[in-house]
Amino acid sequence: MTATTTTSVAAATVHGYPRQGGNRELKKATEGYWKGTVTADALRSTAAELRCANWRQLAGAGITEVPTGDFSLYDHVLDTTVAVGAVPPRHRDAYAADPLDGYFAMARGTQQAPPLEMTKWFDTNYHYLVPELGPDTVFAADSAKQVGELREALGQGYRARPVLLGPVSYLLLAKPAPDAPHGFEPLTLLDRLLPVYAELLADLRAAGAEWAQLDEPALVQDRTPAELDAAARAYRELGALTDRPKLLVASYFDRLGEALITLAKAPVEGLALDFTGPAAGNLTDLAAVGGLPGKRLVAGVVDGRNVWINDLGASLATLGTLLGLAGRVDVAPSCSLLHVPLDVAAERDLDPQIGRWLAFARQKAAEVALLARALREGTGAVTAQLAANRADLASRTASPVTRDPAVRARAATVTDADLCRDVPYAVRAEAQRARLQLPPLPTTTIGSFPQTTELRAARAELNAGKIDAADYRKRMEAEVREVIAYQERAGLDVLVHGEPERNDMVQYFAEQLTGYLATRHGWVQSYGTRYVRPPVLAGDISRPQPMTVDWYRYAQGLTDRPVKGMLTGPVTMLAWSFVRDDQPLADTARQVALALRDEVTDLEAAGAAVIQVDEPALRETLPLRRSGWPAYLDWATDAFRLTTSAVRADTQVHTHMCYAEFGDILRAIEELDADVISLEAARSHMQVAHELADAGYLAEVGPGVWDIHSPRVPGADEALELLRAGLAAIPAERLWVNPDCGLKTRGWPETRASIDSLVAAARTLRAELQHQRTD
Repeated sequence: MTATTTTSVAAATVHGYPRQGGNRELKKATEGYWKGTVTADALRSTAAELRCANWRQLAGAGITEVPTGDFSLYDHVLDTTVAVGAVPPRHRDAYAADPLDGYFAMARGTQQAPPLEMTKWFDTNYHYLVPELGPDTVFAADSAKQVGELREALGQGYRARPVLLGPVSYLLLAKPAPDAPHGFEPLTLLDRLLPVYAELLADLRAAGAEWAQLDEPALVQDRTPAELDAAARAYRELGALTDRPKLLVASYFDRLGEALITLAKAPVEGLALDFTGPAAGNLTDLAAVGGLPGKRLVAGVVDGRNVWINDLGASLATLGTLLGLAGRVDVAPSCSLLHVPLDVAAERDLDPQIGRWLAFARQKAAEVALLARALREGTGAVTAQLAANRADLASRTASPVTRDPAVRARAATVTDADLCRDVPYAVRAEAQRARLQLPPLPTTTIGSFPQTTELRAARAELNAGKIDAADYRKRMEAEVREVIAYQERAGLDVLVHGEPERNDMVQYFAEQLTGYLATRHGWVQSYGTRYVRPPVLAGDISRPQPMTVDWYRYAQGLTDRPVKGMLTGPVTMLAWSFVRDDQPLADTARQVALALRDEVTDLEAAGAAVIQVDEPALRETLPLRRSGWPAYLDWATDAFRLTTSAVRADTQVHTHMCYAEFGDILRAIEELDADVISLEAARSHMQVAHELADAGYLAEVGPGVWDIHSPRVPGADEALELLRAGLAAIPAERLWVNPDCGLKTRGWPETRASIDSLVAAARTLRAELQHQRTD
């Protein structure tokens, strides 16, 4: 099959759409299935209804080609693992017995079998489940999901395009299986995987697919010549197939760079490229390679990752240039709309003028459709809409919400001295040990404790006006008392107040800082059934009053043991928000850091000996191209140090990170100059502890011994085994014992059992170390 499409009629399409439904119906049905209150048939029926609603919404907005296969009960990468038959050996029996339960076992684990590792989807806040592949992996096509969803859409009268993760990205995103030999690279399985993709494509063609989209986002990262050769080979072979739909190879999140020529030369019928943000360079790159004559170009000119309205005039200018570079130009968002909330019209509490600055998934679909109409019919057909768009853009620029001269003046006075602690870590460590008097291998948790039904109900009653702020605070104080008392009984050494009053680790602070906007219904999937409401960073940031000090004082007054002050760090405040697109991120980060610096100094003044500033997003916000790393890491580490550097030597600064490839940022971790860092380590079997040791990291480390993203409870023996592995890399005087992450999503029974295991393991190892010393 060769590239023959030459029509210039612009279609409107999207790569994917939010899965949850307007009221998070998918979350409720899935969690009901896990609890046994929703049947498998009812869960599948809910999923089918949501898919139908998505297609109906898209078609109503003017989208002329809808995606299929993008909908997932948990994760689209896990769906790909199922589609290519790469179920790990430890889950095969469960999957064979019941594919639905086996699917969720891979995602969540069972008491007998740990789940697949989870990590960030490129530089987004979405988590995917990492495929585990080895030399013995045998692939087998299972097209049931893709074919079934395609037939659903076609049967309802929609023009549909199946979307699959491409074979090269699938392998590049995978990790070696636990029993794979050292140095094994999953990409070596490409020749084994391509016939499976050929079978999937043939099945889709037989089911009525005219086009199929293969997503290759991994190609926007730095790739070796061998990896680029693998991509060329993959699409040469897939393009040569005769029994397949037309192929649209999609990339997003950044410019393709050297991979663009590889895909432009491939015998496929179309490419989908991102032309927003850092990917805007694809425009000049495409011209440099001679364009895509005779091929379809799906132009991602509407930002699919942020919530600001599109500059329609600028997008039309880009599209006008692209018309001369391809046989056909269609219009799309830059990536799947999975990464934005569903509908800004649901935000009835927003100032209507500010609401006009925002575009969620439904609004972005309408923008795409309008741009496609302008290409087809000329800008005269959309004159009124273009004028309204220009007025809304101007309104945002001129609004006092956007700029605060006092904030900007303060940020301009920051000096290098504001970014450094007064004394080096070695001196601080001695002062902190003298002040805290902790045992070897001190135990703690990351911050949050279970957000129970009662806590969520109290928050809902407060929001609905059924209880007042005083009654709400009493309920939260009662929870804090219970959490402190429980931690003392459990034998933890450094306590937390449990954060019952916090709806989310970013939103809670955003609601108390000027310059942020909060939503009521702006839910975005983080992983599985975990949804968050990222706040919108709309203007300059300041802290009108303390945010956590009263809660710290209350908790510390209940115990003689140290209680941590708990904050979210400046980089994570940006990464888990929808950020401004009208100034550099470094400028916004400095403003947030100054606001948090005020909170840190107030916590210290209130008596806090331990203050934790969480930065789980430090790695995920790393630019996808290495050329952008130095500048990013400079401002990111500066922002953290600006937040924390004003405290005394004997105040211990902790930070926390989770679910990231830490090897890429080891030097930056060191430059944070934190006294203690806790990190995810359970699923990766303490790999990060050894990486830190190999890098010469000298501060204290708490590699997690309990994977809190799985419902399984680790036994004391399992925790002890992980601790011993950690101790092989980090000496006892610098090793902490803690879970991987906060406990907000866990239930109390598993929390108690797991903390019992954690504390028991620490005590056993302390006794062993004491015995060794006395010998």
